[in-house]
Amino acid sequence: MKNWTLGWWICKLIKVGFSFSGEACGDSVMEGELLLLSSMIFLLQVVCGCPERCHCHSPSNSVDCSQQGLAEIPSGLPPQTLTLNLQDNQIHQLPALAFKSVPQLTTLNLCNNSLSNLTPGVFHGLQHLQVLNLTQNSLHSLESRLFHSLLHLKELDLSSNNIRHLPTTLGEPWENLTVFAIQQNRLQQLDRALLESMPRVRHLFLKDNLWKCSCHLLSLKLWLETFIYKELKPLPQEITEETRRGPRDSGNRQFCSSSDSKKGGITDSVICVSPDTWKGKDLLKIPHELYQPCPFPSPDPESSQVQQLGATHRAVPRPPESHSAGEREHWECEIKPKPRPANLRHAVATIIITGVVCGIVCLMMLVAAIYGCTYAAITAQYHGGRLTQTNEPVKTEGKELFDSSPA
Repeated sequence: MKNWTLGWWICKLIKVGFSFSGEACGDSVMEGELLLLSSMIFLLQVVCGCPERCHCHSPSNSVDCSQQGLAEIPSGLPPQTLTLNLQDNQIHQLPALAFKSVPQLTTLNLCNNSLSNLTPGVFHGLQHLQVLNLTQNSLHSLESRLFHSLLHLKELDLSSNNIRHLPTTLGEPWENLTVFAIQQNRLQQLDRALLESMPRVRHLFLKDNLWKCSCHLLSLKLWLETFIYKELKPLPQEITEETRRGPRDSGNRQFCSSSDSKKGGITDSVICVSPDTWKGKDLLKIPHELYQPCPFPSPDPESSQVQQLGATHRAVPRPPESHSAGEREHWECEIKPKPRPANLRHAVATIIITGVVCGIVCLMMLVAAIYGCTYAAITAQYHGGRLTQTNEPVKTEGKELFDSSPA
């Protein structure tokens, strides 16, 4: 309503300007009138412009273009737009610099469209974007540098797509990202390096994927165990707020007290789909000791030839010529096993269990020794009694023979 009122007043000013200039100068200022007309029309479009099938709300600088059957980004978006809703349309593709006309955008909703691929550079220029919703599309994969310009992004929702793989990085480290959702996709693995690039993430949603709980998912398990119990880094706005109100509220609460510390992130369950041994099990409830170590990849013949050619040009120690060819190859290409990541909680539990078992074994050995000694003593006493009883008749008989011999 305010836009139409402002437009009406601008049109009235144009009419007044034209009537005044026509009365004052006549036809000699016709060219100046045309210039004034074009300038006022441009100003009217900038101030009051809104795409044909969209609804613009000036107080919040938001534009709602949802459920309009759009196949592309509408033109003529107000440059001061902060929130753009494009959900429930039929957008199949976004070109590079698709949102260059709205550089101040902070919230972008592309939910429930038909996006199957995102062109590199599609979000370039959106330095202020904080919330990006790409749920319920048909995305299969994401390019590694797709979000590199979104340095202030706080919430990224990729749920309900067909994503099978995520790269180890999606751009620069996201210092401000707090919500990352990728549930209901077709992921089997997730690289730990991607999660480590989000130091302040607090909400992580991973459920309803095709998780393959093999040795390759062990690093994700260990990271999640740390994520649940670690102390989270405070966000910049939280630090500012605490600093601002800390001195005034010092009588009611302690600044940086243990009750105020943000410990533990929030995540949903990671349910294994394969292999059959762990199907239906929660990844966090499977002891990591039960995982078999990942086999080393077989060497590629072409890469082996390249390595051998490169080795001829480098001064490296060679094995003795007396060794066979198989031993020499093993000596040159020996693969050292990677150290397993340590888990303090499981290590302490293992030490306790080992101590208890050793104590029980020692106690059993002591009982067995006491039993053996007792049994040996009883047996010796029994055999000693019988030997005494056997010797007494022999002595009696000998005495009788001695007494009867003089007679």
